[in-house]
Amino acid sequence: MGLSEIAAGLTVTTRQEERGVATVDATDVPLAERLAPYADELPCPVEPAAALLDAYGTGTSVGVAASAAGLAPTMGAKVLHRLGVAGVTPLSPLAREVVRDWLDGELSRREAVTLSGASAAEFSLGAYCETHAPIAGAAEIVTAAREPDGSRSLARRERDAFAETFDAPAELR
Repeated sequence: MGLSEIAAGLTVTTRQEERGVATVDATDVPLAERLAPYADELPCPVEPAAALLDAYGTGTSVGVAASAAGLAPTMGAKVLHRLGVAGVTPLSPLAREVVRDWLDGELSRREAVTLSGASAAEFSLGAYCETHAPIAGAAEIVTAAREPDGSRSLARRERDAFAETFDAPAELR
């Protein structure tokens, strides 16, 4: 008996639900207003930055979230980086070291791009990430906007509630 014979007469009767990343904003103040103190440090106005965060929080890619916010994908990545969202740089740790060497004047740009293995656009975004630190205080606002109680995720609260039920070596506690 082959697969086609086994599958004969089978029909799908239910549909899979689309599920995104669950986010709960525990504050009453709109995200754009909470980001307003950092407006001068952001590479775009706070309204598109807030729209970008909202779109990115649904689990979409940086490019899709940036498009939804009316931003170019590279600008979206810059904004997310400045707001403290981890993992936005397209460069590997070794490529980031190459960018730092270029910034220190130890390599020419051509050498650095070649050694990094990145495209020109990836290299430029990586250089931006290396020369612009996340904005102090902004990451806390982003975190608070994404966690149910503003300080700890649901998984973390559940883990804390059942901490005494887990066995772990004493040195890891």
